[in-house]
Order: sequence, then structure tokens, then C-alpha cells
Amino acid sequence: MLARGLLRRGARVMRDAGPWRLTGTALLLLLALFVAGWDWSRPLGGEGSQREIPTADAERGLYDWRAATFAPRVEQDKRVLMVVYDDQTLIATRKRSPLDRGLLARALRNIDGMGARSIGIDILFDQPQDEDEQLLSALKTMRTPLWLGYANLGDNREQIIFEQQQFLNRFIAQARTDKVRPASIRLETDAYNVARSWPSPTAGQPPLLSLAMEPSPPFLDYRGSIRFRLPRALVDGAEEPVIPSLQIDLLADPVMAAALAPMVRGRHVLIGGDIVDIDRFETPLSGRQAQSTMIGLEVHATMLAQVLDGARLRAVPGWLLWLVAVVVVFAAALTCLAELGRLWLVPALAVQAVAIAGLPLWLQAQGWDTRGLPAVGMGLGWVIAFGAVGGAARAVTSQQRRFAQAALGKYLPRDIAAQILAEPEKLALHGEKRQIFTLFTDLEGFTKLSHAIAPEMVAQLLNRYLDMLSDVVLAHGGTIDKFVGDAVVAFWGAPIARDDDGRNAALAAYAMWEAGEVFRHDLPPGVPPIGRTRVGLHHGEAIVGNFGGEGRIQYTALGDSMNTASRLEAANKPLETTILVSREAMTLAGLDWWRPMGRVRLRGRTTPVDLFEPAPNFPVDEREALADLLAAFDSAEAPARASALAGLKALADRYPEDAGLAKLVYRYENIGEGAVYDLG
Repeated sequence: MLARGLLRRGARVMRDAGPWRLTGTALLLLLALFVAGWDWSRPLGGEGSQREIPTADAERGLYDWRAATFAPRVEQDKRVLMVVYDDQTLIATRKRSPLDRGLLARALRNIDGMGARSIGIDILFDQPQDEDEQLLSALKTMRTPLWLGYANLGDNREQIIFEQQQFLNRFIAQARTDKVRPASIRLETDAYNVARSWPSPTAGQPPLLSLAMEPSPPFLDYRGSIRFRLPRALVDGAEEPVIPSLQIDLLADPVMAAALAPMVRGRHVLIGGDIVDIDRFETPLSGRQAQSTMIGLEVHATMLAQVLDGARLRAVPGWLLWLVAVVVVFAAALTCLAELGRLWLVPALAVQAVAIAGLPLWLQAQGWDTRGLPAVGMGLGWVIAFGAVGGAARAVTSQQRRFAQAALGKYLPRDIAAQILAEPEKLALHGEKRQIFTLFTDLEGFTKLSHAIAPEMVAQLLNRYLDMLSDVVLAHGGTIDKFVGDAVVAFWGAPIARDDDGRNAALAAYAMWEAGEVFRHDLPPGVPPIGRTRVGLHHGEAIVGNFGGEGRIQYTALGDSMNTASRLEAANKPLETTILVSREAMTLAGLDWWRPMGRVRLRGRTTPVDLFEPAPNFPVDEREALADLLAAFDSAEAPARASALAGLKALADRYPEDAGLAKLVYRYENIGEGAVYDLG
């Protein structure tokens, strides 16, 4: 069922997306697939290119973290020994570059008699030195297989120049015997001098130093990552180095050499420099060790140990990378199309995030080489795919929603249509009791006008007028119930009730009267004058919901509250006012612009209603005085009433053009029992 639903929605999105949006989505999905499946360790332009995908740095950082986290913890390696020139050696020999070859010659003679398995020299003999004959003599007598460091000008232009290359070639030719041969000491690093992988072979180069010292057919074509290791044991509170080392000075001394013979016997001996700021590299372990860099000699020793262990890391095949990329992109698209609720969406996202983040970790822990696995790319590809499909789906849904809302808008108010689209179950035929603010309007004299002008002009004017008032209702968050001729019926508090419904309803009532004033003063030439817009507003209980038959439904409100608002609107005419609001609505509106307009008994009603009118331009002190006078009239005896009535007349006289005040005085002069004026 779920699969069919997803397929149907996917087909609908493709059908309704349109050619341009569909093409854009397809291109984004291809981009997501590329980002999720591309091997970031390969430049975009092939070998020698410097162009990389933007996530390359992040991918490198994550790979280094994985390599260090899952690096084997081992005891000190008893198969390999480093013999180093360090800074103390340079001070003692008073030679820095070239390194003292007389010292090397003496050390080699001693090592040759200690039973070393092989010797590799990570030093370039690329310029002459006074001790060259002494070194060549020692090399000619070697019985232990020995490999002299070699570099090619084409691969090492920053380390060697033409003249140095010529001298190196001559020196190796002179030193070469059946035991002494050249080996490449080239290491491969990135632009940040980080050594992660075995170097690619170069035509015409001798074998790599590690493979020369320990030939291994499985590693002849190996281009994978170097397997770096971390020490397991602590010695005096410090980590014991994985590869042990000795100063070359010690092995050049016959006495010390004899004592150290057990450390040399049966081991591969690598000789090179351990000098500050010389031949040092960053590695994936740089953040896990006390020293942030590793000397080149130790990198060679690490590669040699990897050969000895047969630890040829399994590369993740390219087809698997692209298969995973397809799964990632497909999962993102399905997740988006599924339209899961929060209860299911969060677990679904969590499972996918764990899978995407966990796959590289699991492969690394199982001994796979994950250097080319795009961990960041998979996550970014998922995001791109999710966004691409989500954008297309939202666009199509929005388009369908607009179409459906426009169609529903012929029968329902726009906001109700939007809610029904969001919650279709609200189309059920039922009602509920709600406390709402109900508003009725009427345009004075429009019925008479409609008989005096052409029907086309009537329709044009009526549509313009209703549009103006409808805009006011919607702008103030109201629901348009219906149009009855030129009358507008609206309410606030349903289907959604808000804290500011009363304020918005009162502001809308005044704004609708203002819109009516604009309308009647902006009529086309030849149209007779139109009267004012009258408004009634009340707050009370009503039954709100969808009413009608299965073929036609109207969202409306029913009840006494609607009748009261309608009679308030109608009361404007005899009371010569424009906006009348009941006390219930006035109290909840929270505005301070009201002036009381007495108490009346509306036509067809028995319960009196206290009337109020918005009067923002009426002086505040006069509004207060009016309220005091009416209150005094309501509570006082006959003599005091006369005084209150006189005050009321005096107030009205100050505003001779205020018909509503004048009519108020008239009503209090002819007040009925209980200080109520009967409009019946």
C-alpha cells in the first residue's frame, strides 16, 4: 500500500511538474548522484588535475578521523628498525647537508656484521662529499642486501635539480653490486603535505623502497591507503613508539654496535634523517600522537610493516560507490514523497542519518580502505535530492492547492477553503457551538439605485463594492459568511479563534464603513448618489459549521447572535448612526474609542441592548462626559434625570452636525419604561 501510494504521488508530481521544473529536478538529482558517488580522492580532471569537488577537504578530514579511530593498536614492531641522523648527530659531526657519509660508512660496516635482514637508505647521494670513497668502499663489501635511495628529476623537481640528478646516477652506478641496488624513496602527499596513500609507480623508476626490501606480489599494483598503526603499550607513562629507532652514532661505534647487535639481527634496517623541519609529513594520525608530523623514514617503515603483515586494504569498488549513491538519492526522494508526519519522519531521518554516517565507519572497522568513500558527499547528495524532490512536490502541491482553493472559493471563503484543503475531514456535515463576533453591513439606498441605472452598471458597482468590503474582512482575519444583495455577512472566532478576534472585528467594522465612504464618493459620472454603509457588530453564541446537502455545502453560522447583529445593523437607520456595536462586542474588543449611544430594545427582541459607536475623532473628555450623563440618567430619580437630559442637550448642541447625538437626545426625551427606547 505504501509503495503504491509513493509511486502514485511520484507519478503525479512528474505529470504536473511541467517540463522546465521536471528538467531542473532531474538535473539536481543527477548532481546529487554525482556528489554522493564521486571518489573525492580523484581530481575532477583526472591525474595531474588540481580541481576537486568542494567537499574534498571535509572528506579528507573525515577519512583521517576514521583511519586514526580504527588504526590497529600494536606492540612495538620487532621486524623493523630505524637508524637515524638526528639533530644531535648533526651537531657532533658539524655537517648538516650532505649528511656525514664517513659516519654512514662505519655504521654500515658494523650493521653488515650484525645479521640484518636488509638495509634501506632513505638518503639521496646527489652531491659530492669528501667521504664518498670511504662510503663507496663500504658499499662494495656489503653482504647484506642494501637499497640506495633514488629519486627521479621528473617526480621531484622541488627536491632535486639536473646537476644533482646526474651526480646521483653516477654515484649509484659506482656503488651498484649484486647486493647494492637503487630503490625509489618517493612518497605521495596532497597539497597539504599529508601522506595517506601509497605512491603511484613512475615509468623507469626502480621499485619502492618498502617493496624492494620485502618483495610482495600483492603489493606490486597496490595504490590504496597506508595502514598507519598506533602504539598499544605505555612505557614510563609514555607511548612506546611502534617502530623503534637508534642514533646512527651508536651503530658507528664498534663497542656500542656489539652491544646493540640483538636489536639489529633479523630486522629490516632503514637509515635516514630525523631532523627538525626536514622530510616531515602530516598523516591521518597527526592529531592522535604527541608529534604532529612523521618523518619520511617512518612512513617508509610503516609501509614496509604493512607489506610484512600482508595488510593490503580492500578498496571499495567503484560500482558499489555508485550503487550506494543511487540508494541514498532514492531514499531521500522516497522520504520526501512519503509526506510522513513528525511521529514517523524523525525516526525515518534518524535511521537514514545513522546509515549514511555509519557505513564508512563500519567498512573502516572491517578493514576496508574508505579513503575514496564520499562520507560527506553521501550526506550532501541526500540533502540535494531531498530538496530537489521536495521543491518539485511542494510546487506541484501548491499549484494543485491554488487550483482547488480557487474552485472551492466559488462556494466557500478563501480561508475556510484553505483549512478544508489542509484538513479535508472538515467537509463533514456538522456544526458546533462557538462564541463568535458577527458583523452585518448594508449599503443605504442601493436597492433604489439599482432601478435607476443599467443592469451592467449595477453589476459593476456591486462587484466593486463587495470586493472592497471583502478585502477588509480578509485583511482583518475574518471569515466571509455570505453576500445578500449588497449586504456582507462575516464573523470572527471560527473556524479558528484568536485572542485578537474582538479587536480585529471592531477595526474591520470601522474600516468597512470607511471603505463604503470611499466607494460612494468615487462613483462613475452619471451615477446618482449612494448612501452610507451601515454596520452592526455583536458577540454571542452561534452554531458554526458546514450546512447543506452532499451536492452543495456552505460554511456558515446560525443562531441568535446572527439575528442580533443583523438588527443592530438595521437600527442604524432610525438612530441615524453608521456603526452600532453591542456591549458584549465592545467589551471584548479592547479599544478605547467608544462612545455610548444608550439602551434600546431592537425590533423583534425583548431584551434591551446597550449600544456603542466607534468615535475615534470624538474628544475623549466628551466621550467620558457622555457616559457619565447616560449613567446618571439611568440611575437617578425624575428631578435628576432632567438635569442629566439638560447636560445631554448641551453636549449635542456643541456638535450640531452630529445626527446620532441629536437622535440620542430625542430618544432620551421620549424614553420608555426602564430607560429603554423601543425600536419595535
